Amino acid sequence: MLQVEVRRPNRGDIEAMEHFFRLVITDTFAKEGLADLLDDIELEIESKRRCLNADLDTDGEQRYFLIGLLENHIVSCIEFGPSNALIREATHGELRDVVEIGTVFVHPDCQQQGIGNLMLNVMYLTLHNKGLPEFCLDSGYSRAQKIWKKKLGEPDYILQDHWGSGADHMIWKRRLAEVPVIFRL
Repeated sequence: MLQVEVRRPNRGDIEAMEHFFRLVITDTFAKEGLADLLDDIELEIESKRRCLNADLDTDGEQRYFLIGLLENHIVSCIEFGPSNALIREATHGELRDVVEIGTVFVHPDCQQQGIGNLMLNVMYLTLHNKGLPEFCLDSGYSRAQKIWKKKLGEPDYILQDHWGSGADHMIWKRRLAEVPVIFRL
């Protein structure tokens, strides 16, 4: 059984987190057949840096990250914060006051080992403890969409061909009471 430590990040983690973001995002784009979209990769990495800085600068008030460590190396992360502009626009503002779970990343060498489930369960508990009864989540990556469909069921909103022909964007909204506990590590 893997011994993953889950904790909040601190300023001493910034460099390692930036390296982790670059590794996972580059790998994700490659697996999606998008490795040549170098500018988009850099934009995505910068977006995650901004989210992390928003967490650290506000002590978790604007964004709230959790990181997973295995033998003192970052192998996963997850965060929540305000729903993003795409979610708000696509739902005509219906989800503007619903927190979004995002940046659900697992190191490529550690995927399919239950670490993502662990992080998701810890996030569910965090939301519950903060009195947040519901969340939303979105994905434009086809591989991730398959995972989210298994965990959360069919999406509530589908933006057909949003990223090009056959490349949909999906949005889920769930109440914590509706999501199954998925802890298996």
